[in-house]
Amino acid sequence: MNDVAAWDGGLVRTWLDRRLAAARLNQAAADRRGYGAEGDYDAAAAEEWVCRALQVGGHADDAAAFAAHIKTLLGQEEYRATGIHDDLRFDRNVRAHLRKIAKMTKANEGFANTLRYRT
Repeated sequence: MNDVAAWDGGLVRTWLDRRLAAARLNQAAADRRGYGAEGDYDAAAAEEWVCRALQVGGHADDAAAFAAHIKTLLGQEEYRATGIHDDLRFDRNVRAHLRKIAKMTKANEGFANTLRYRT
């Protein structure tokens, strides 16, 4: 009996699209809250950056290519984005999101959960 589900690139793309939209909403909400929510804004901006970067190149159809793309992104020295408040906090959040998605990719689980991020 095979309990391991096959990799579904369409499901991964849908998950990325929904997380991208949620990250934009989270940024807008943090922006409305003002100065005290700068950390939340940077975290949401990092998630948006990660989802956008993972959508580029069409790697989602193959688990190995997707994992390699994540590894390449993790190998970058820094991540550029405009409008963020703290570069170091943004970089930490980008790396955290990339590591979380790398774990999801390795286990091939969590992408069906489009209603919330954590599996």
